Order: sequence, then C-alpha cells, then structure tokens
Amino acid sequence: MALLLRTVARQGLCSSRTQFSVLYRHAVPMGTSAKEEMNRFWEKNTQLSRPLSPHISIYRWSIPMAMSITHRGTGIALSGGISAFALAALVLPGSFPYYLDLIHSLSFGPALITASKFAVSFPVAFHTFNGIRHLSWDVGKGLKIPEVYRSGYIVITLSILTSLALTAL
Repeated sequence: MALLLRTVARQGLCSSRTQFSVLYRHAVPMGTSAKEEMNRFWEKNTQLSRPLSPHISIYRWSIPMAMSITHRGTGIALSGGISAFALAALVLPGSFPYYLDLIHSLSFGPALITASKFAVSFPVAFHTFNGIRHLSWDVGKGLKIPEVYRSGYIVITLSILTSLALTAL
C-alpha cells in the first residue's frame, strides 16, 4: 500500500511540476523505495535470528488473559444478541407471547432448554461480575497480582453459581 501511494505521489508531483514549482523545489528525493526498506528489514531480522513476531502460542495462558478475552467476547455476544432481538421485535409480525407459544409448541427436550438457559445466563452473569471487578480496578482496588487472580476466581465462581441458579428457575 505504501509503495502504491509513493508511486502515485511521485507521478502526481512529476506531472504537475510547473503548477506547484514553489512546493516541489523544496522536495527531497527519497533515497530508497519501500521495497528496498522491507528487504533491509527482513535481512537484518534474519541475521539477528529474530522471530517473526510474538504470537499467542508463545505466551502462557493465565486467568487474567482468559478473563479479558472472555469479557470482550461476552460483551460482543450480548450486544449482538440484544440488537438481534430488538431488530426482530421491530420487524417481525406478532407479539412476544405469540413467539413464546411457538417455542413451547416445538417441544424441545428439557436438556436443550436447560442448556439454552445456561448459555443465555452465563454471559450475562460473567459480564456483570467482571464489569464490577473492572469498576473496582478503576478506583484503584485489587490491582496487585495475587488480588487480580483471587478476584478472577471469585468472578468465575459467582458467574457459574448465578448461572446455575438462573437456569434452575
């Protein structure tokens, strides 16, 4: 992309020298192209035996890392789910009781209904409890590493217990 922009800019500057001679006379020609710079970069990295880049596979998974990823994922899932239900409520004909009766008439087994309840309640519970954890961090509480791990385990435990309680309803 950079090479394309440089080429277009050079051609544009060269074709319009007479119009913009005031601006162009102060321009300094570039010493190297983007391709030459990239070649030098890769040669240097090869000589120094540098890896391509840090990748997730070289990191040891930790509770804070997994919880951060899960918090983002549950946030996106909840936002998408709420948006989909809101759009469906606006677009689809009929009312909520109609669609609730439709789901009841499909006669899903208790295992699927229980799994669905847990699948809906866990993201809500986890995102709520982890959000409270983040709010405590915002006021400067619980930022030491042992406290971060302890609060992470507390959030996981509370999320599972709350999800199980909501599933049992």
